Amino acid sequence: MSDLYDQIYDIVRQIPPGRVTSYGAIARCLGTKSGARMVGWAMNASHSTENWVPAHRVVNRNGMLSGKHHFGGSTVMEDLLKSEGIDVVNDQIVDFRKHFWDPFVELEIK
Repeated sequence: MSDLYDQIYDIVRQIPPGRVTSYGAIARCLGTKSGARMVGWAMNASHSTENWVPAHRVVNRNGMLSGKHHFGGSTVMEDLLKSEGIDVVNDQIVDFRKHFWDPFVELEIK
């Protein structure tokens, strides 16, 4: 696993239950504004890590559950989010902005 993946996982582990962030927000926090795709690859690989990564809390910039097919079932990601109080309709987080957690702001990255 790369050092970048470890940095991504560190950020994702800090997302509180009931909150979500985007691939791009994580990339921006790490200083790789165009690295959203890399964050997606890291989330796909997170299911095989030794320490749990709450990858279900990372969605696309519009609040869509774009990575749901990597969770071993068509509703697993949605079910995990709903268990944390986040409503999902048609693979879209309801009130996405209300639940959005910006690591750049929340972690006070300068």
